[in-house]
Amino acid sequence: MSGYAGIGPMEMFLIGGSLVITVLWLFSLVFWIWVLVDCLRRESDEGNTRLIWGIVIVFTSIIGAFLYYIIRRPKRIRELGS
Repeated sequence: MSGYAGIGPMEMFLIGGSLVITVLWLFSLVFWIWVLVDCLRRESDEGNTRLIWGIVIVFTSIIGAFLYYIIRRPKRIRELGS
């Protein structure tokens, strides 16, 4: 007899997998919101940069947020200082 309170190893695996997926989903949601707010509050409005990156982040979800964080944010920090 293995498991906890009559739950077999397969059920434990599914519960653990669901927990990992839920934590990853919550992390990506918080990251997406943080990047979107960062873009909309701190990006310069010259040449519609804020609008374009905001649209990219909204419509491509976590991929757009990751691209903004890797590509544009460091450049913005060098240019504007924040």
